[in-house]
Formats: sequence, structure tokens, C-alpha cells
Amino acid sequence: MNRRSLIRNMILAGVGASLPLKSLLASVATPVARPFHKFQLGELELITVTDGFIHMDKVQPNFAPGVAAKQVNELLQKSFRPTDHVDLGMNMLLVKKQDQIILIDTGTGNAFGKNSGWLLNSLADAGIQATDISTIIISHGHPDHIGGVLKEDGSLNFPNAEYYISRIEHDFWMADQQDFSKSAFEDKALLKVFTKATQQVLTTIKPKLHLFEDGLVLHDCIKLEIAPGHTPGHAITHIYSGGNSIVHVADLIHSDVLLFPHPEWGFNGDTDLQLAAATRKKVLARLTTSATPIFAYHLPWPGIGHARKKDNGFEWVAETYAFPA
Repeated sequence: MNRRSLIRNMILAGVGASLPLKSLLASVATPVARPFHKFQLGELELITVTDGFIHMDKVQPNFAPGVAAKQVNELLQKSFRPTDHVDLGMNMLLVKKQDQIILIDTGTGNAFGKNSGWLLNSLADAGIQATDISTIIISHGHPDHIGGVLKEDGSLNFPNAEYYISRIEHDFWMADQQDFSKSAFEDKALLKVFTKATQQVLTTIKPKLHLFEDGLVLHDCIKLEIAPGHTPGHAITHIYSGGNSIVHVADLIHSDVLLFPHPEWGFNGDTDLQLAAATRKKVLARLTTSATPIFAYHLPWPGIGHARKKDNGFEWVAETYAFPA
């Protein structure tokens, strides 16, 4: 996505009730039917739906800021990926336990154009209504994760849900000033727009918002772990039942072909580039050793697979399915 176009449209639209941008020109229309994927984890039913995707019209400096372009392009070409753009998928995960339906993150809402913001329609396609959602975990405060909380008129898309965000994350965004000095994100004006929108969402849901510390357990099937760097209170979600588990890693990683083999390269959306890289290495090493399945928000659909060690880094091994169930 072109940042200049994004901030221009955001400013023109104003900071609305949900997120400030009403629309961007998009080359791909919302599909008539959206995919969903159901699978069992012990006694839990898990459902993956899509919020669409975000188009970035450059690989660098979005990815691997400061790394030689030749090295990045060679790795992309070796993996049969384009070198001139990146499309970031947005895989949304729901956990169903008896009468509880837990949603992790809420997508972009109406902030990034018609290539995204599909969550409500995707839920309906999977047989779930917004009013069915009982718990929403917000991994962090970026607009592609918190943007779907509110409608354009400022009311709640999920009126029956209780919301959870880490206290560290909440306090970072709600402070008078945010420290982005360790980020490689170039457009500081856009960060201010994002901050104002996130503050508006957090203020609106305050009566239903719970602030958690590292290690909180919810519904006897979820444990929340703070994994800082992408943002100060960025959280990953451990889901478990009947001796089985999967870890929703949120924005720990944004590219299967670049950041698994080179977790140190980073992503310019990381608030603290070096801390994010250190956390990525630490968590991936642990998940590799334990062979724990991973759910990844931004990796290719449906975002389920494993990490394994390779050379000085890692590699992503995507789960495969015989049919799209």
C-alpha cells in the first residue's frame, strides 16, 4: 500500500468512529463467498475466516529495512514470489467452547478499502453472527487488528463481547506520547493518525475492556503471553484442549519466505525493530523445539503450519488439506 496515498485519504476522510479511512482504490473486489476452514483441537472447534488482504506496493523498506536489496530479491525469486509488492493476508481465528465463541483480533474494519474488512461477512458465511461473539482478544493496537471493533457510526460490531488487551499495550497507546524512535517506519505522521484511531477504539470499549498481565488464562483453554517488540504489549495466544495445542502468533512474523530464514531482518511496522527480532527468534526456537502447531495472522491462507530449524534460521512448513473444509 502506498503510504502517501493512505495518509492523504485518511486525512481527507477524518478520524471517524471506527478508523479514519473510508475507502481506497482497490483492484480486487470482495468475493461473493469467502472461504472458511474448520478444525478440531481436542474438545474445541476452531474456525479460520478471512478479513481479506493488505496490498503493499513495495517489499522494501516494509520488509528487511537496511538489508541489501539484492539479497532480499534473490530470496524472493528463489521462492517464486514477486519482488515489487507484497500482499499480506489477514487470517482470523475463532475458538468455540460450548457456549463461548472467542475471536482473536477484528481485522481492519472499513479502514483499508474493499480488499479488506471482510470479517463480518466471512463470519456469516461460516454460520456465525457478530452477536454470537462472547470474547475478543486484541493482540495489539494496530489498525489491521483493532479496526473491526467499531462500526462507522461508532457503535460496537460485537455488542455482546468482552474485550481483552494487555495492560502494557493499552497504556502505550493511551499515553500522551508514544515512543516510535526504535521503529523503522518512515511516515511518522501516519503513526499519529493510527494512534488517534486506536485511542478512539480503546476509549469506546472501556466499559467492556479488561487489561491483562502476562500469563492470563481464559475459559480454561487459552493462555495469553506477552511477546514484545512489534508493539510493547503485543500478545500471542496459546490455545489448548485434551493435550493438544496451537499458538496464534499474531504479528510475530509477517512473511514466510523472508522472516523465517532471516528473523533478524524484521518488518518496519515493528515498534522496536531489534526487540521484535529477538522475540521472534526466541518464540520460533521454542515452537520449533516443541513442534507446536502455529496459526499466523499474516501468512498465506489459512495460516496454519509449523516452524522448523534450517541453517541459521527457520522455515515455514504449511499445513496441507485435501479439500477446503
